[in-house]
Amino acid sequence: MKTKRFFLSVLTLAAIAAGCSNSKPSGGSPDGSADAGATKSIAEQVNRQIIGIDPGAGIMKSTAQAIDTYGLKDWKLVEGSGAAMTAALEKAIKDKKPIIITGWTPHWMFAKHELKYLKDPKNVFGGDEQIHTFARLGLKADHPSAYTVLDKFEWTPEDMAVVMSAIQGGKKPEEAAKEWVEANPDQVNGWTEGLALASGKSLKLGYVAWDSEIASTHVVKAVLESKLGYKVTALQVEAGPMWAGIAGGDTDAMVAAWLPTTHADYLSKYKDKVEDLGPNLNGTKTGLVVPSYMDIDSIEDLLKP
Repeated sequence: MKTKRFFLSVLTLAAIAAGCSNSKPSGGSPDGSADAGATKSIAEQVNRQIIGIDPGAGIMKSTAQAIDTYGLKDWKLVEGSGAAMTAALEKAIKDKKPIIITGWTPHWMFAKHELKYLKDPKNVFGGDEQIHTFARLGLKADHPSAYTVLDKFEWTPEDMAVVMSAIQGGKKPEEAAKEWVEANPDQVNGWTEGLALASGKSLKLGYVAWDSEIASTHVVKAVLESKLGYKVTALQVEAGPMWAGIAGGDTDAMVAAWLPTTHADYLSKYKDKVEDLGPNLNGTKTGLVVPSYMDIDSIEDLLKP
């Protein structure tokens, strides 16, 4: 089955979330907050739409596969961005309306809202993933101190959540990262101890505009600059250009590769042109996510009349 996809802006996605008010969540009072729409199926409540992110993201490919695997005929995967998706989610939750999104953890939205993953009995989205660090070939010889920091860099979802929450609360990524680095001297010293200073040498780090990657990239940037004296440029691009930049040597490294599923196609394409320094974070997850107030537990429930 060919998946129908549409690209929408943040405003359009917000309109979609508002439009869901025409088909209220399970529960039935006229204000939509309790039992409204009890006679409507989940499919009707959300207008057979799953709100997604960037069209090149691996989670979008997995969601398209899920639509096919579970036989979700006439369902639409809405393309946009991470920011557009969260804007639509926030609008829906504010009005207590139904919505289905492509979600992943770590992400600040799980700390802010009560959300749940839909069970995936056919395991389309796979199990837990890891976020890996990749470097361009030759980085170790050109910048041994930076290479060592990147190789040693590893933190937890809880660490990342602190930075993501600070950014979501209004702080600039640079400020949130600096605060985390200053608050965790032992951990940071474990990455930098005994390394030679860079004396203003330049580095480029690529990253995608996901909250998790914004957090990790700016923390590494802060460490390289404040502890070793590098001048670091953080380049925000989409996943394809991020991988291509490292493979082509235009970008030095990234700490933003989700494996084994999300970025599998890019790794397959560029594996001989990049160096995998291993995971920097364990315990990530992707899948379809809904507000906890929705009366649905599994992707299979989307088929119910």
